Amino acid sequence: MAKLKTETEIQILREGGKRLARVLRRAGAEVKPGVDTKAINELVLNFIAEEGGEPSLVGYQPTFAQRPYPAAVCVSVNDEVVHGIPTENSRVLKEGDIVGLDIVMTYKGLMVDTAATFPVGKIDADAQKLIDATREALREGVKAAHVGKRTGDIAHAIESVAIKYSLSPVYELGGHGVGHHVHEEPMVPNVGDPGTGPRLEEGMVIALEPIFNEGAPEVELERDGYTYRTADGKRSAHFEHTIVITKKGPEILTVE
Repeated sequence: MAKLKTETEIQILREGGKRLARVLRRAGAEVKPGVDTKAINELVLNFIAEEGGEPSLVGYQPTFAQRPYPAAVCVSVNDEVVHGIPTENSRVLKEGDIVGLDIVMTYKGLMVDTAATFPVGKIDADAQKLIDATREALREGVKAAHVGKRTGDIAHAIESVAIKYSLSPVYELGGHGVGHHVHEEPMVPNVGDPGTGPRLEEGMVIALEPIFNEGAPEVELERDGYTYRTADGKRSAHFEHTIVITKKGPEILTVE
């Protein structure tokens, strides 16, 4: 069962979300040809500190992992789906790459989570379609997040965008509650049927994160224990916002 957030907590998350949005924007501006992914991690650490936050991912160990995560940001390039480790698998970005940045920040004891996929210089039309469609899926997922609806309604909205653009949503990965911990209930899949899953309640804070692949939906976990890659080697894109469910509708917290 999701732990509903109080109005005081939501206000802290709202401020933290604005600050994290600035961190992501500034980090995304550094995604350029010739930039080393390890350098992006150092920048994110500095940006988080400047916003008065703490890097939630450093030392965090999710249930699927055998060790704590060693970086402040997940940097996933091209066929890397999520959780790429910039401090261990450092690489120099090149023209035409696409790069997902996923950051969780703790602000005044509460966590917010956001992600986006950025082009490196000029990218091809298929890569742009992948990015644009995944971003659109996030918008549609947010629109479906109303009091009384269910997580399946969000999942269906996201999946429908994937179908529209002949892309594959990743089945194994999805959104989740957030706030007191990096991952909380409920889980929010990117594939599902309307009217199914946990019911959305006022005060619920969740991170929605559509993840689309160009090719097949299957993914494989790398030997580092964190990085997921597409099984067929085709590219993947990822966008994420933290939102709060209110009587008036969904409110995106991770915006400036």
